[in-house]
Amino acid sequence: MPGLYSSIQDLGRFGFRKYGVPLSGAMDQRAAGMANLLLQNEPNAAVLEITLQGPVLMFQEAAEIVVTGADLSPVLDGEKLFNNHTVPVKEGQVLKFGGRISGFRAYVGIKNGFQSPKILKSRSWCKGVTPHHRMEKGMEIPFLKGDISASEKFSTVRSDAYLTSEVIEAFPGPEFELLSASEKERLRKGHFSVGKDSDRMGIRFQEKLQNSLAPIITGPVLPGTVQLTPSGVMISLMRDGQTTGGYPRILQITEEGMDILAQKLPGEELYIKLVNYL
Repeated sequence: MPGLYSSIQDLGRFGFRKYGVPLSGAMDQRAAGMANLLLQNEPNAAVLEITLQGPVLMFQEAAEIVVTGADLSPVLDGEKLFNNHTVPVKEGQVLKFGGRISGFRAYVGIKNGFQSPKILKSRSWCKGVTPHHRMEKGMEIPFLKGDISASEKFSTVRSDAYLTSEVIEAFPGPEFELLSASEKERLRKGHFSVGKDSDRMGIRFQEKLQNSLAPIITGPVLPGTVQLTPSGVMISLMRDGQTTGGYPRILQITEEGMDILAQKLPGEELYIKLVNYL
C-alpha cells in the first residue's frame, strides 16, 4: 500500500527556477535533516516523505532506517518503533504505520539514502518534472547497501516540540506596506487555520483578509511567499510551488516557520509572528 501521499525528497532542485522548475525537496527540512544526521548520511541524501497515512514497506535487503517528523505510530513486524531512533531492518521485514499521534508529515531515512534517479541534479519527485510524483502500489525504490550499525543512535535532545507549535514566524513581504492598517493589525494579532485545499504546492489559510490591492507585475516568488488573492485568500507557496506570481506578496515565512506549517493538519490553528530583517 502506498499511503495517502508518499514521495522521495532530498533538499531540493537548485539552479533551475529561472526555467520555471519548482524547488521541491522535503516539506519539513528539519525532520528530513534529522533523519540523515542520525544515520550519518550526507545532508542531501534522499528520504521518503509520508503524509498522514503511511505506506506498507517490505524490505528486500537488510538496511538501517530511522523515522522522524510526525508520529504516525510506526511498527516493524508488529513491534513499535520510536521516532528519532535508528533501527536495523532484516531482509523481509515489513514497516507499517498506524494512527496519527502528532504532526502531519513523517520521514523515513535509510542508510546512504534512497536512490531514485537524479533529474536536474536532484532525486526529489515533482509532478511534471520526474516520472513519478507519488508512491504507487508495488513500486520498488532502490537504496545502497552499506554497513549496518550495531548500536542504536537517537536524538538526545527534544527534537519534536515544533510539531505542536502554533507560532509561524514571517517577514513582511514586498507588498506588505500596501495593506491597510487594520489588515496589518489582523496579521499581527489574528489567528489563522490551514485550509483543506492545501498540498505540496501551496497551503491556503481559511480566514480571509480584505484585499483592495491591485495585482502586481509578475515577479519572483519563493517557498514561504504568502500571496494575497483578489478574493482575500492567503496562500503560502510551498516546496513544489510556482516560481513567479502576480498576486501581492504580503509575507515571507521563515524556514523554521515552513517546517512548522508543513506539520499542520487542515483546520489546525496558528498565529503569525512578524519579525524584522535586521
